[in-house]
Amino acid sequence: MAKDRKPDAGRAGGGSSRSGSGARPASATRSSGGRGRTRPPTQVVTQQRPWGLIAAAIAVVVFAVAAITYAVVQVRQSDAERIDSLDEISGIESFDYAAGQEHVSTPVEYEQSPPVGGPHDGEWADCTGTVYDVDVRHENAVHSLEHGAVWIAYDPERVSGDDVEKLADLVDGVSGRLLSPYAGLDSAVSLQSWNHQLKVDSVDDPRIEQFADFLTFNGEVEGHYPEIGASCENPTFVADPLVVGDQSRGTDAMTTDAPTTPTAAADGSTTE
Repeated sequence: MAKDRKPDAGRAGGGSSRSGSGARPASATRSSGGRGRTRPPTQVVTQQRPWGLIAAAIAVVVFAVAAITYAVVQVRQSDAERIDSLDEISGIESFDYAAGQEHVSTPVEYEQSPPVGGPHDGEWADCTGTVYDVDVRHENAVHSLEHGAVWIAYDPERVSGDDVEKLADLVDGVSGRLLSPYAGLDSAVSLQSWNHQLKVDSVDDPRIEQFADFLTFNGEVEGHYPEIGASCENPTFVADPLVVGDQSRGTDAMTTDAPTTPTAAADGSTTE
């Protein structure tokens, strides 16, 4: 009788001897493929410089420097052109008409042309930055000077068009100034304030603006602006300006004029 064969240790439950020997499971071997685990390739990111932002920042800095430089230059130029005394305006002439000149309704023969002081009409020409296109009556304009105004006159034969506009830009809307043509003027432009006068040959002369800026309503200049605080407004004169050759509207035409006190006139006589 034949004996039963013993199960082959290598086949029946024989996995124990192999596993004990450290053999890898088949699944592990297949997953590695004999080459080990494969990692995905690493992406290398290069940081780029923000050139657009840098350029914008530089532009802002350049603009700021330019703006500051321009402002400094303008301030220095303004300081250089600023006038602190009459002596700094070359060519200016000064006279000696005292305050308190009499009001008259008749024409006056003035020593200066245009006049800078003396007897004058009781009604003043409006000087609230008024631009006239007529030769205003001189006796009325002199009264405006007594109120602290600067009167810019020009020769219409030599100054016209854009040149008149340049002068008007200095006057229009600026209280204490008036502009008018003046027939027979011996210079292109003449500027008057009470007791002071400047004549120039060009509307581009920088002294025009210097004179106007320094002497308009300037009560600190000796002999200038006799009636501080007096009004420059006269709507009647704006609506119906008196011109050279017109008759006066009367010594009592204006009732709001500052009172005048009898004083010695330029020639030493007493006026009221």
